[in-house]
Amino acid sequence: MRRFTRRGVRGAVTRWRRSIQVRVVASTMVISAIVVAILGVFLMQQITTALLDSKEKAALLQLEEGLGIIQRDPVNFGTADPRVRLEDIARTLAARSGPSGLYEVYLRDTGEPLFDGFATNELRPESVPERLRRQVAADPIGYRDRTYGRLTYVGHEPVPGLIVGGKAGRFELYYLFPLTQEQQTLTEVQRTLVGVGAVLVLLLAAIASIVTRQIVIPVRLAAQAAERLAAGRLEERMRVRGEDDLARLATSFNDMAANLQEKIVQLEGLSQVQRQFVSDVSHELRTPLTTIRIAGDMLYEHRDTFDDPLVQRSAELLQSQLERFEALLADLLEVSRYDAGAATLDAESVDVRDLVLRAVGDTEGLAERKGSKLVLQLPGEPVMAEVDRKRIERIVRNLLVNAVEHGEGQDIVVTMASDRDAVAIAVRDHGVGLKPGEAQMVFDRFWRADPARARTTGGTGLGLSISREDAQLHGGWLQAWGEPGVGSQFRLSLPRAAGEELRGSPLPLVPPEVELTPTPFAELELGE
Repeated sequence: MRRFTRRGVRGAVTRWRRSIQVRVVASTMVISAIVVAILGVFLMQQITTALLDSKEKAALLQLEEGLGIIQRDPVNFGTADPRVRLEDIARTLAARSGPSGLYEVYLRDTGEPLFDGFATNELRPESVPERLRRQVAADPIGYRDRTYGRLTYVGHEPVPGLIVGGKAGRFELYYLFPLTQEQQTLTEVQRTLVGVGAVLVLLLAAIASIVTRQIVIPVRLAAQAAERLAAGRLEERMRVRGEDDLARLATSFNDMAANLQEKIVQLEGLSQVQRQFVSDVSHELRTPLTTIRIAGDMLYEHRDTFDDPLVQRSAELLQSQLERFEALLADLLEVSRYDAGAATLDAESVDVRDLVLRAVGDTEGLAERKGSKLVLQLPGEPVMAEVDRKRIERIVRNLLVNAVEHGEGQDIVVTMASDRDAVAIAVRDHGVGLKPGEAQMVFDRFWRADPARARTTGGTGLGLSISREDAQLHGGWLQAWGEPGVGSQFRLSLPRAAGEELRGSPLPLVPPEVELTPTPFAELELGE
């Protein structure tokens, strides 16, 4: 039962958050219910006050008339029994209310303290409140007042009533009006107000639902069209109906979609041309580069035989630039393979620690020249995973070279961890770091964090881009974090079994010493 209750509450909360129509209708119902309740209470108070005021006025008039009768026909105690005479007058006054019995009469002679007076129709004398009795008895002129109380009868349940009383000489006269009929009237009025209020709230909710539906449906259709457009269905368009604001919204959306489709088609064409150009140039350059490479190697090997030092230096420069040119050409060929979808994964079970150590060994010489120290934090046991040895080693090497290049001579920390499903490698530097928004562009082709910086490592600007492609080919992530003045960290996360889905990483993207301190911007994870 609790599970179904939680599911229902969760569904209601989700619907409340996602549906404008639900929120508008619910808000309308709540506000309408509050307004109707306030108006209902006010109307009920006004009706009750008006009904009781008219009843009080009629009761006081009846009291004046009864007191006048007693004053015109005083009781003769010498000719008759006072008790009998008192009962006769009380019954005479009560009979004036008619056969329906609109009120009861209680008459009391203060000159007979042993006789508590007479009440008609088996009304108990204690129905008259003691406070009203004291006020009537204390006024020598003739007190007139009214109060509310409970009328009790012999053998019957008490009923609410209005009691008015006054004094004529030594006689106290009280009229007691049962309010049963008025109470029933007010109950019916209250039920009517509640019913009308509930119907009014439902009608207002229905009106709000109809009105919001006219707005929500076009907006919902626009959202669906935008989702389909974002999913790649560039031919998606909205239906234009009428000439109102929603129709203008649909027209603007269609114009935007058409322009976007045109631009995307143009960009795809340009991208295809660019990819084809890179592929063609890369392949066409291999033959002349091979010839130049042979000649350059020959000159480099015989550089000591040249008498002119400038010729020797030229041979060395030619050799270094040929090596850089070959590296650039190799990267371009790799990029063209990814663009063509021809990259394949040659996965085998290897100890990932060995790949990291080999990449570190290849980068130690560069780190020494830059004044950086490579600090390794590797597990003590083998970490086996099904990966492409060549590609993973290239990723780690590119990350290390990038860290050394931007590490400002500080230590480079290489951390590795694993769990049952994944392996992670993090390369942390303490150099210039990344500015807000740069983590989004760091894996773009030919992008450089600072174009004004001198490139000392002979990089091609494609290393991180190719590394991300290699990581995605494994079904893994290559993610970046950085903060100006604090440094940056790149994290490679890979599934231990080829083809498995990567659900998490054993290492945090943000370094632990930085994660405790709020950063001015959130890290951006790429490749997921």
